[in-house]
Amino acid sequence: MLYYRWQKFSLSDRLLLVGAVICGTFVLLAVLAPLGQALGWIANPQEFLDFPIHAPPSPQHWFGTNRLGYDVFSRTIFGAQAALQVVFVATLLSLGIGVPLGLLSGYRGGWLDRGLLFVMDTIYTLPGLLLAVTVAFVVGKGILNAAIALSVAYIPQYYRVVRNHTVSLKNEVFIEAARALGASTPRILQRYLFVNVLPSIPVLFTLNAADAILTLAGLGFLGLGLPPEVAEWGHDLRQALDGLSVGIWWTTLFPGLAMSLLVVGLSLLGEGLGERLDPRHLN
Repeated sequence: MLYYRWQKFSLSDRLLLVGAVICGTFVLLAVLAPLGQALGWIANPQEFLDFPIHAPPSPQHWFGTNRLGYDVFSRTIFGAQAALQVVFVATLLSLGIGVPLGLLSGYRGGWLDRGLLFVMDTIYTLPGLLLAVTVAFVVGKGILNAAIALSVAYIPQYYRVVRNHTVSLKNEVFIEAARALGASTPRILQRYLFVNVLPSIPVLFTLNAADAILTLAGLGFLGLGLPPEVAEWGHDLRQALDGLSVGIWWTTLFPGLAMSLLVVGLSLLGEGLGERLDPRHLN
């Protein structure tokens, strides 16, 4: 019965469903992690003195321990919490800056549009990781600081998408009618243009979130992400490198697998949303 229903779903619906299940699972684990720790089901991700070093997976430590004695299962779960916090704040920051600038630039045009387009294109040509590393050097470590370092690379993407949509819509009949009725610029941007560019934002949001997960891991791997006491996948993978040569596989496998699954889930969610929100699909 379930197989029959699954066959009735379109490809976009399948991608959306699988991506939503994966992302929902990670969000649920991240939200319930403190409760699991309070109940004793999950070890303290900052506790290491009482645990053996490089212990293999066992009933006591499901994912084993790393070279410092940290519980890998706990670090993996709380690493998801840290990653989702940073990425959510980063994408909200880039969305909150890029979308209004794109609307204003595309609608106003002129010198404002040319100036913003030059600045955004300049930022867009820089590699995302390199830009994030540069900003991270300036702002330092921390949840908010890492989010700021990530958001800088994604602001131009929101700006370009929204600006191009706005340019194509600002001369439509319904915009001309709103101007003729005396609607102010803020009202036109908010009531008419934003509503029409809104369907393109969720797709970009999820795809940027997937890329931000990898960029954050890169910052953590370089020691520029979160403080050392915070569980973070990139930092843990860096710590696990020394053990690979002597057969310590679990310290690399589980954080890397969790990161890959979350990236795949966000990518599938973005692709599914893209298909569902495509005007040709809606028609």
